[in-house]
Amino acid sequence: MAVAFYDLTSAAGLKKLDDYLLSRSYISGYQASKDDLTVFTAFSSAPAAEYVNVSRWYTHIDALLRISGVEAEGCGVVVEGSAPITKEAIATPPSADTKAAADEDDDDDVDLFGEETEEEKKAAEERAATIKASSKKKESGKSSVLLDVKPWDDETDMKKLEEAVRSVEMEGLFWGASKLVPVGYGIKKMTIMLTIVDDLVSVDTLIEERLTVEPINEYVQSCDIVAFNKICKYRRDLNGSIC
Repeated sequence: MAVAFYDLTSAAGLKKLDDYLLSRSYISGYQASKDDLTVFTAFSSAPAAEYVNVSRWYTHIDALLRISGVEAEGCGVVVEGSAPITKEAIATPPSADTKAAADEDDDDDVDLFGEETEEEKKAAEERAATIKASSKKKESGKSSVLLDVKPWDDETDMKKLEEAVRSVEMEGLFWGASKLVPVGYGIKKMTIMLTIVDDLVSVDTLIEERLTVEPINEYVQSCDIVAFNKICKYRRDLNGSIC
């Protein structure tokens, strides 16, 4: 059954999506898919920063569209009142020629004799910085990591523990799904997925300098890496082998 969201222009609709993305990196599954594109295209602009999980997800999908596009099918999602997305928008990021043509069309509605405002200058600088950063990171690999996060004892508030862990924000770090696993004597540990950009995030540094220091160590006793897998983009090398 398809997931449904309603009126993403309203506070109630955004709150529902924000709660949904609290324990998810994507709308469905463990990689970006057409489901993410369906929801993404329902936004006319970036969501407000107060919706932390929606903003994180929106920024991530926006970056993927700039770099490589999205091709995975997904499980199906419905956004009430949104327009259908095109095949071109799913498969490929916008090309320079297409963007240039769109800019020319936009110029028809612009006062060519007016001065550029401070907001326009700032927006142009941010776009240039984003494009420059994306081009540098294009060849960077990614890894999928599974962490065990252990509390101090059975009295540790596991909800606050999860909130503390997810409060850690780093460029190239994307938190995924989590669950509680019984350990014994009434104690549970939290197992959580995360995706990292290898050139930007070191898991050892994340654990030693962020997850096991104040104030998070009020809840977290230790962290262990359970699984660490490279995420490979399928391509053929010079010998015709797939890697």
